[in-house]
Amino acid sequence: MPATKRSNRKEQILQALAQMLETSPGQRITTAKLAAEVGVSEAALYRHFPSKARMFEGLIEFIEDTLLSRINLILENEKETQSRIYNILLLLLAFAEKNPGITRILTGDALQGEQERLRERVQSLFEKLETQLKQVLRERKLREGKTFQSDELTIANFLLAYIEGKMNQFVRSDFKAKPSAQFEKQWLELQKIWL
Repeated sequence: MPATKRSNRKEQILQALAQMLETSPGQRITTAKLAAEVGVSEAALYRHFPSKARMFEGLIEFIEDTLLSRINLILENEKETQSRIYNILLLLLAFAEKNPGITRILTGDALQGEQERLRERVQSLFEKLETQLKQVLRERKLREGKTFQSDELTIANFLLAYIEGKMNQFVRSDFKAKPSAQFEKQWLELQKIWL
């Protein structure tokens, strides 16, 4: 099978998995259901992914690559700390909103009963996001000659907890409570805490 056709099938499987996570909240996704959704046999699924865990890992890799590459673009384009933090938070909220099924992975909801290493991968991603926020905050002193009332780790952890809370509300509400709802007003309050 040509490589492009093979990679297209892999993408198709991952897209179907993400779609099923969105349309079947609270339900466990079996390889049989996923194969039926894609229109292939279970054996065909396993030709592309050796296990269901590898399918979830494929989605986690997509999440990580997408978010970290977009954060890098923000850092290239924005030079002011406040603007960088604002855009990173908005990116995370908008990404969750546009990808409800994938947000179930980020909150751990879709990983119940799955392999522990998947939760560890998601934990690792959130640690990278927190480190990125902390780095942006640390650079403020160098770039702008300003410090914060609290230390950068505490602020970064607080901002990430806000994001995780919005994602959890989104999943818990069956995707009705949009993560970006009220963000502009909440941003004004968030700034009072960390600036």
